[in-house]
Amino acid sequence: MNDVKAAVSVGQAGAVKLTSLSHGGGCGCKIAPGVLERILAKSAPALIPSQLLVGIETSDDAAVYQINDHQAIVATTDFFMPIVDDPFDFGRIAATNALSDVYAMGGTPLFALAIVGMPVNTLPMATIRRILKGGEAVCAKAGIPIAGGHTIDSTEPIYGLVAIGLVDPKNLKRNAGAHPGDKLVLGKPLGVGLYSAALRKGKLARRDYAAMIETTTQLNTPGAALGRVAAVHAMTDVTGFGLLGHLVEICKASNATAVLDYGALPVLPRGLDYAATGCVTGASARNWAGYGKRVVLGKGRFNDAEKALLTDPQTSGGLLVACASEAVNDVLAIFGAEGFAQAAVIGEMVEGKARVIFAP
Repeated sequence: MNDVKAAVSVGQAGAVKLTSLSHGGGCGCKIAPGVLERILAKSAPALIPSQLLVGIETSDDAAVYQINDHQAIVATTDFFMPIVDDPFDFGRIAATNALSDVYAMGGTPLFALAIVGMPVNTLPMATIRRILKGGEAVCAKAGIPIAGGHTIDSTEPIYGLVAIGLVDPKNLKRNAGAHPGDKLVLGKPLGVGLYSAALRKGKLARRDYAAMIETTTQLNTPGAALGRVAAVHAMTDVTGFGLLGHLVEICKASNATAVLDYGALPVLPRGLDYAATGCVTGASARNWAGYGKRVVLGKGRFNDAEKALLTDPQTSGGLLVACASEAVNDVLAIFGAEGFAQAAVIGEMVEGKARVIFAP
């Protein structure tokens, strides 16, 4: 990587770098899973109407409320601080990430509302407009409008969406329901958090910046088609808790064990190289502290860089699908038709307690 110049922010010389205004970026801003679990454990029991098909019980991607026999509303919200310095790219990444939760439920987005918090005395109006334009561009690509929103003056830049979608209840996919014998398919390569850490340190190569933008702005549109496949038993998207964290959630919700093939994991080019040079987010360690007790790595089997990849927070990461073994080719074909060339079978579900282990 020494022969490639580090990626720089796009814009006029002297412009404020968005990442310098925030303490973290992208889905790495999430509250650590262990802390979040303790917070939610103290919450009072909520009213649960029969029409609420999905609530907070399994830490799923979105809430789902049935309105008739063939339609249910999918509702979610997602927002974060900048993961990149280019305002248009930041807006695109944040919007893509927010819409992903609708696709992960097997749904199709209907419209969105913008969530905007900006340090208006620090950032130029033109920069803020570019962030909003980025989000609008992604929503236009998804075929939906941004129908409103809410803005505040904040000390750190924040952008995201409330995403509203629609799903037929019979096509609804949850992070619960994976069966022993199911194959696990991951739709996007891992390593976004490693790339973002390298960017903050000025070490990210231009070609790798381009790869990061490409993957984080690719809408998880296969989710809607996967929702219509009966042999797809569970689905989620891999975001701030990393591959292991979101897979642990599937295991807990499904009361089963996941067996991963480390060698089959799709990884962004040079992702492990960046990890080996210290380009790792703080969220990676927090993630491991939150769910590491449910993961069996094997003594001395993984070096620090490889372990960091497994817990690396993914901003706008890929869909993680549990499907019957006979449906694997169909699932991969759906991913391929939507341009997800790196989608891969990474493991399988087996009987056992809720944990993740690695194949011998």
